[in-house]
Amino acid sequence: MSTPAFRSWVEVSRRQIAENYQAVRAAAGPGVEILAVVKADAYGHGAVEVARTLAGQGARWLAVSSVEEGATLRDAGIPLRILVMADNLPGTRQALIEHDLTPVVHTLEDLRALDEAARTADRELRYHLKIDTGMGRLGTQAAVAEIAAAVEAAGHMRLEGLMTHLASAADYTTRSTDRQVRAFQELCGNLCRGPIAPEYFHMAATIPIAYGRREAFGNMVRPGHALYGYVSPARGEAPPSQLQVQPALTWKASVLAVKEVPEGTAIGYGGMFRAPRAMRIAVLAVGYADGVSHRLSNRGQVIAAGKLAPILGAVSMDLTTIDVTECPSIVPGDAVTLLGREGDVTLNAQQIARAAGTISYDILCRISARVKRVWV
Repeated sequence: MSTPAFRSWVEVSRRQIAENYQAVRAAAGPGVEILAVVKADAYGHGAVEVARTLAGQGARWLAVSSVEEGATLRDAGIPLRILVMADNLPGTRQALIEHDLTPVVHTLEDLRALDEAARTADRELRYHLKIDTGMGRLGTQAAVAEIAAAVEAAGHMRLEGLMTHLASAADYTTRSTDRQVRAFQELCGNLCRGPIAPEYFHMAATIPIAYGRREAFGNMVRPGHALYGYVSPARGEAPPSQLQVQPALTWKASVLAVKEVPEGTAIGYGGMFRAPRAMRIAVLAVGYADGVSHRLSNRGQVIAAGKLAPILGAVSMDLTTIDVTECPSIVPGDAVTLLGREGDVTLNAQQIARAAGTISYDILCRISARVKRVWV
């Protein structure tokens, strides 16, 4: 095995990010703009490099959660349009304008406040207005007439898009998505009968794209998870997924120590694991401070020398112990795979999430900043 340069690191494939984007592009079809979601440091993959890769594939739009995330991309020289989806805090408005970011507005009060900020800056600010059609979080629930009056009164603001967020797009056992789509389409139709004419209408993230729910597309879609190689399984009688993507990230860690322990040895904090027999164990230079879920204690696995190796005892802040009894070739300095593939053995974020009792988004986003990102 090669000797790694880091305690723990991820390898991100530019080629796979590009291929996933093109798969999304094909599934969305002509006439549909791709708003590529790179929030949360591109789901742990590295937002700046993902943005550069997507720009090379012809992407025109990116989506982030906060003004700070958008400013980071601008400071790195990313010229694409950037939609800020969840940040209308008063203290961020000046930075939003200065960095040429496009806000999602969630309330008519925020619209008025942003209009005043744009007037003070002597700028026209393009924005997307979010409608709450059933998610129950961000988004206005105001009546059409009230929205129209507020939009027309905001003289330094230009309504560029209308959007909503689908709460249960993967759940085909309920009609909630159909109800949200109808509510959004009805509001858009009523709002746009007069002089209000936004360019974009968008509802769909990865799931509607993957399962072909074209009535939810509008003329813009917001893929996130798919760009990084994942489509969550649907519930109920869903059509087959039309989106073939592959994970772009592999996570590895170095072996710090290997030791033989006798039967009865307690391993780690609290002695959560006690050796049922003589065993060979390895201690990895990675723990929950790096993003390995503590819930994987005594239940997760890694790939060591091409074989699945169980996690023994508690995942601690900086260290994780595994059973390498069946991996005699493992020595200190070797690398094991926490997420990824070795030969025919695979551990992806969805498999790890099932073991941890969480979701694949959580597994990817919890990989901490101290884990080195390596682009390949």
